[in-house]
Amino acid sequence: MSEVQLRTVTSGEAELRLDRWFRRHFPTLTHGRLQRLLRTGQVRIDGRRAQADARLTAGQTIRVPPLAAALAPSKMQPAIDRNDAAFLRGLTLVEDRSLIVLNKPEGLAVQGGTGTRRHIDGMLAALASEGERPRLVHRLDRDTSGILVVAKTAEAAAKLTRAFRQQKVDKLYWALVVGRPALAAGVIDQPLAKQGGAGRERVAADEEGRFARTAYQTVARAGRIASWLAMKPLTGRTHQLRAHCVVLGTPILGDRKYGDAPLLSGAPEGLMLHAREIRLPHPDGGVLAVTAPPSKTLRAGFAWLGFEPDASLPGGTLADFDPA
Repeated sequence: MSEVQLRTVTSGEAELRLDRWFRRHFPTLTHGRLQRLLRTGQVRIDGRRAQADARLTAGQTIRVPPLAAALAPSKMQPAIDRNDAAFLRGLTLVEDRSLIVLNKPEGLAVQGGTGTRRHIDGMLAALASEGERPRLVHRLDRDTSGILVVAKTAEAAAKLTRAFRQQKVDKLYWALVVGRPALAAGVIDQPLAKQGGAGRERVAADEEGRFARTAYQTVARAGRIASWLAMKPLTGRTHQLRAHCVVLGTPILGDRKYGDAPLLSGAPEGLMLHAREIRLPHPDGGVLAVTAPPSKTLRAGFAWLGFEPDASLPGGTLADFDPA
């Protein structure tokens, strides 16, 4: 691209951050080079200087400078593996023209990072249709299994991202935890703060931290040894459910990061946390509700504790958390 371009922000790109807009339209433009273009005023919104985190509005005009020298070589783009498409199809619970809902297995990262070569985001290019690459609209921990929503178009991504940001999405998680809560049901209202550096990041209870709330109900108990909890996050903090289970005095079974390792020897390996249900406004109208079958790891945990993963038990569905 050797000439200045003026591009108009579409309705489907409203509320998108400027840096993410560039990532969508110019995937080989690195973050560092974009920052230099912003600092020197070569990138503008409606003729004004802009920051990378500026939120876009439909109808705005973005000045895009000549980028031929700024784009990374095309060899930086990973090759598409057609096996990825088959793998993702095997995880698909729901698909229509606007979105895909996957049942992510535990142990698979959603996005890349240091030392992470295989991840959902990197595989999505294999599902590209007519030039549109599916986009993530929320995240799950690597070790958490269950529902992951992916937008198939820019317009759907904008609507879904807005719904998550405005807390119009209801999510329910199943967890097997060590011990039993003092109260069978309630709301954990405990601010959380991040600790540690890159690669060692975790969160902990901190009254000066960010507001965080989780509603929970006990579905079943294995004496005083372990419990099956259903949890509905009312906020969306990093590792919120894992940290809140520690606050409750019942760390999630298999959670090496938050500390149950010495407590239940002989338990199956893996984090016993599963994104079970989601209910959200569909980009094309109406409400979409999806349920994900338990993962292999969670099924092993149920069997080890003698539980039947019966969703009809009181407390095990989103409907059980709805106001009477």
